[in-house]
Amino acid sequence: MINPSDNNENPSPREGHRVGRKLRTVEMNRISIEEFREAEKMPLIVVLDDVRSMYNIGSVFRTCDAFRVEAIYLCGITACPPHQEIHKTALGAEDSVRWRYFKTAQEAVEQLHEDGYFVWSVEQCEGSVKAPTPLQLPRGGGSEGVAVILGNEVKGVHQEVIDMSDACLEIPQFGTKHSMNVSVTAGIVIWEFARQYLF
Repeated sequence: MINPSDNNENPSPREGHRVGRKLRTVEMNRISIEEFREAEKMPLIVVLDDVRSMYNIGSVFRTCDAFRVEAIYLCGITACPPHQEIHKTALGAEDSVRWRYFKTAQEAVEQLHEDGYFVWSVEQCEGSVKAPTPLQLPRGGGSEGVAVILGNEVKGVHQEVIDMSDACLEIPQFGTKHSMNVSVTAGIVIWEFARQYLF
């Protein structure tokens, strides 16, 4: 790992070096909702399986917007926009990111398989693949893509849904809890796919 302090051209801030000016919103080249809808997307669909908290749902929308995720599938008790609590954390991303509702995550997985998607359940399972690892992401112009399923805040992804998935993806953890907030998990997983697909 490169240590920034090893580079003589970039002295540490303690030596009086100004790291950089914070950008203003107008300098960030943000696109409009219409431009977002027309833009090329990362071929990734995020599936929320009985996610209870609307703040978590909104946060996932916002992360999906940031990385131009193809769509979000909302399943079971997962609330759908428009809703004030979703908007509070989504900040309008619920208007830009395409979403679809399914009565159960099983129905969503069936549809994804019919559409040619490789389906990962993000869960701690026997034989799970530990991130970071080379992940299956299409790079061609076909309709195939990848889906990741994130489960309920307490119970995780339903076993029936895991059984229908093509593989399980696990984020290695080294503390006492071995559990993370679903929106934090979504951010890590989406970034890992984006890192491998976009860079």
